[in-house]
This record gives sequence, structure tokens and C-alpha cells, in this order.
Amino acid sequence: MIGMTAAPRRWLARLCATAGLLVTAVALLIAPAAPASAHAVLSSSSPAASAIVPSGPEEVVLTFSESVRKVPDKVRVIAPDGSRADRGDPTFDGSVVRIPVDPGGARGTYLVSYRVISADSHPVSGAFTYSVGAPSAPPTDTGDTSRADPVVGTAVKVAKYLGYAGLVLLVGPALVLALLWPRRLDRRGPARLAWAGLGLVVLSTLADLWLQVPYTAGGGLFDVTGEGLSSVLGSAFGAAHLVRLGLLAAAAFLLRPLFAGPVGRTDGIILAVLGAATLVTWPLAGHPAASPAPAVSVVVDAVHLGSMAVWLGGLLMLAAFLLRRADERELGAILPIWSRWAALAVSALLLGGVVQGLIEVATPKALVDTTYGRLLLAKIGLFAVVMGVAAYSRQMVRRRVAEQRPAPVRRAVWVELAITAVVLGISAVLVQTPPARTANEVAASSSAGYFSTTLNSSLLSVQVELDPAERGNNSMHLYAYTKDNRPQPVVEWKATAALPSAGIEPIEIPLLPLTDNHATGEVSLPAAGDWQLKITARTSDIDQATVTATVPIR
Repeated sequence: MIGMTAAPRRWLARLCATAGLLVTAVALLIAPAAPASAHAVLSSSSPAASAIVPSGPEEVVLTFSESVRKVPDKVRVIAPDGSRADRGDPTFDGSVVRIPVDPGGARGTYLVSYRVISADSHPVSGAFTYSVGAPSAPPTDTGDTSRADPVVGTAVKVAKYLGYAGLVLLVGPALVLALLWPRRLDRRGPARLAWAGLGLVVLSTLADLWLQVPYTAGGGLFDVTGEGLSSVLGSAFGAAHLVRLGLLAAAAFLLRPLFAGPVGRTDGIILAVLGAATLVTWPLAGHPAASPAPAVSVVVDAVHLGSMAVWLGGLLMLAAFLLRRADERELGAILPIWSRWAALAVSALLLGGVVQGLIEVATPKALVDTTYGRLLLAKIGLFAVVMGVAAYSRQMVRRRVAEQRPAPVRRAVWVELAITAVVLGISAVLVQTPPARTANEVAASSSAGYFSTTLNSSLLSVQVELDPAERGNNSMHLYAYTKDNRPQPVVEWKATAALPSAGIEPIEIPLLPLTDNHATGEVSLPAAGDWQLKITARTSDIDQATVTATVPIR
């Protein structure tokens, strides 16, 4: 708008920001209320798994440990002849799912398969059988409800990482331009960096919404239906992302004048409020919202995320711009202030991480016994290295060496950024990993243990599950997948278990196919030790693969 004065431009920016906030408010109003829960597990069913009932039930009831949501057409009951025995859509009432079935169905074995979504947006899947009158050969479910495509899982982690990186690129330049940037220096470089960060956050948010459909439904990258997308947008996960987009749209109109020159106090306060509200959308869409103390977890995680963005974003501005362009007098004024900000941000980052770790890990043992705990330990170790480098930089600032010789400080800052880029990658994986407390709850829900692993060969991969992985009777489930992670039909399964250390020769495990890529069997393991499993899957008259695994039996 040529000729428009600064005051009308600011009023227009505020008006557009208000419009963005209205979009956010609408998303909040349509957001469903969701109770706190996390990574639900099936606690009971009626009929019970492997039960034999005299007559067909009118409904199958699944009871989970926590509330769950529907995945379209992923809760099924398959009759002995392979047809669908469920009638109409299942009803979801908190943790209870009721599936209407035809009570006049044929005698034989029925297969119940399910895929649902827990409150922290992660899918939960499984299957079991029951029989009417007498058992028969289990039917095959043509719907793949066993697990999501790993390509989708990887894409979700990449999208999370891009979101975190974009947040750093956006917050750092915005904060420094608003409070520390020398007036004589050109703002175009930091502004381009911030716009790139904003674009990455928007791209990440849209990718999260798109990928959530195949991630929860178990399909490929482009297996997105209108019904699935509508279900995601109508969930708490979708609402949090829509709110984020609205807040980012509102903030964009106020960022433009900031990138052109200094802004007034009112605009700065509005930007700070929008930024804080945007940060909250990340924990609202993940584990913190489903923790045992959701209010505390959401606030702590938002502080953790904001501190990370301030610290890393400020470091990036120092390394890329200020230490190269500012003169000695300007650095003498900027570096002490930044040093105090960094100390405050790191303190908040550390405190938030400790509180969130206590909530999500729950026990010291879980730090080493769970994937989540081990990733957290790796993150802590890298963070300690970064703290060492930061202490070196801070010491140089205190000695006022950085103003005269900024090159060593700039190198130290780049080292900090390189290590923290790895930390961000670990964080992106952590938010997609079941919390350690969930692993503990699942283990505590049964007195038995559990063993699961995936074995790879040049022909296929085999997912092995052994329950309870203890001396005595054990149930084994085998799933075969192609190299691109599609169900691999198996013509014949063979499996043996041996304990060489105790002189126990291979024990043949009788296997019963449940679907074309899924077989189950029962085996009695008489002694504790490291048992050797040998599994052979024949896919044709000439093609077969053999894989082995070591299973610790208590």
C-alpha cells in the first residue's frame, strides 16, 4: 500500500492479527473435550480371548485401560467363513467399545481385530479369537490392522523435527530483532531467517495433520480419505494443530513490521502472548496432555520448548549475524545481556526437563529398561556436553574477550548448535515414543512378562511376540512383512526353541495360521535362560527364509 503511514499499517496488522485469533477461537470451540490418558491397552473383552461360548453373542465388548477413539473401519469381527460378522458401526464410550454382531452366525472361530487411538494420538492395535460352539480354523482378516507403515512413522518424526527447527529459526530472530538488534544494522538477513522458520512451522503443522491419518489408520503416505482427515481434524490433536495455524497467521501480521524496524510496546506484548499460546499447542497434541498430571505437564513442556527456542535461536543469531557484524562497543552491550538470557533459558530448560522426566519416566529403573528412558539419557548426556561448551563461551564473555576476539566465541557457538541439532532429533523421536511410565503400566497390568522383536532377512521380516516370556506355557505370535512393510503371505511356518546352555535340544512349536501373514502357537519352556528361537517362513514352492532370535526367559 504505497503512501500508507506507519500508524494505519500497525492498525491493519493488529486487525489481521485479530482475524487470526478469531480463527483460533473457532478451532478451540469445535475442539472436543478429551480426558487424560495414554497409550491404552486392552484390559478385558467379552467374550474373552480364546473363550468358547455356547451361542453367538449380540455384541463384542472391548474394555481398554484408558479412553480410546475410533479409526474408521478398523474394528472388525470376522466370521468363520471369512465374512464380516459385525453389524453397523461400533460405539465408543470412554474406555469401552461395543461391536454389534449377528447372534445367529455360524458355529466356529471368530476373529476380532481392532485399531483405535489413545488420547495422546498414538494408535493401539491387536486381535484375538473366540469360538461359538466349537473351535474351527481361524478366519483371515484382509484388513491390515497390525501396524503402521514405517515410512509414515519416519515421516512423522521428520515433520516433528522440522517443526522444532522452524521454531528455533522463528523465535531467535524475532526476539533479538525486538530487543537486542543494533539500529544501524540491516534487518533483512534475520528477517529472511525468521520467515523461513515460520514457513517450516506451518509446513510441519500441515504435514502432521496429513500424516496423522495413515499413522493412525495403518496405511501408506497417500492413504488419506476424507473420513479419516475429518476424524483427525475433529480430534483434540487436530484442534491443537488448527489453533497453532490460527495463532501463526495472527502473529505473521505483527512480525512484518518487526522485521522492518522497531515496534511499539503494545505490538511486542501481543506478539509475546501469541508466541506463548502457540507454544502450548505442542504439548496439547502429545504425551503431556495425556500424562497423570496434564496441567503441570503441558505448562512444563511449553516452558521447556520455549526455553529451547530462545536459547538455540539466540545462539544462531549470535553465530550468523551479531558476532560478524556488530562492532566492539555493540558486542560489549549485547553479550552480557544475552549471557543472562541464556543462563535463564538453560535453567528453565533444565528444570522443565527434570519435572517432565519425573512425570514420564516414573522410576529410575525405567531409564535403562525402556526405549524412552534410554533416549532421555542420551539427550541428557548431549545436553551436558553442550553445557560445557556454553560455560566456556560464558567465561569469555565475563572476561570481555569476545568483543575483541569474536571468532573463538563464534566457533564455540557453532559447536553448541551442532550438538543441539542432534538433541532436537532425539526430541523428535521421543515425542513419538511411548513414555516409560506407559511401559511400566503395561508391564504392571500383568504378572507375566512379554518379548517382542522384529527379525530381518533378505526375503522378508518377521515380527515375533512371546507372552509371558517366562518358564512354563507361552503363546507365540508371528507376523510376516515384505521389505516395504506390507503383509507377506506365508505358505508354511516352522519354529523351534532350544536352550543349549541347559542341554535342551530344539523343541518343535506347532503353529496355526490366523491370517495369511500371521500365525500363532503354544510352547512350554521348562527352564530359565537364553532360549534360541529358529523360525522358517516359506512363501512359495522355492522361496523361504530362516531367522533366529535369542529370548531371555525368567
